[in-house]
Amino acid sequence: MSTEKLAHGGIRHVALFVADLDACVRFYVEVLGYEVEWHPDVDNIYLTSGTDNLALHRRTHDVAGKGRLDHIGILLRTHDDVDRWHERCVNHGVNIVAPPKTHRDGARSFYCTDPDGIAVQLICHPPIAGKI
Repeated sequence: MSTEKLAHGGIRHVALFVADLDACVRFYVEVLGYEVEWHPDVDNIYLTSGTDNLALHRRTHDVAGKGRLDHIGILLRTHDDVDRWHERCVNHGVNIVAPPKTHRDGARSFYCTDPDGIAVQLICHPPIAGKI
């Protein structure tokens, strides 16, 4: 097991399932001051305060089943960091849910779970990665 310390920028990404996407967008934008970063389709919108990323996904499931939290995201500086963190997690026996991939918005990430089953995304998201 590697004991090498790898840097990250902390939890700067949260993804939520919401029943009323439009109302939640209004709340986060008009009340809390977030800005729309990306709106890829009618069921997903990504907001930012400038140093973080909040993903809102239209909820199509029962809250009692999967819940409202989709995942938390830990910000990394570079795409190479994503691969280094993936290797570290594999070496530590972490449950990998999805291997590293580059997303359609240019971000690169992989998903794993913590020991309690909470999904964690380690992500290099270029618009905010340079701010860590």
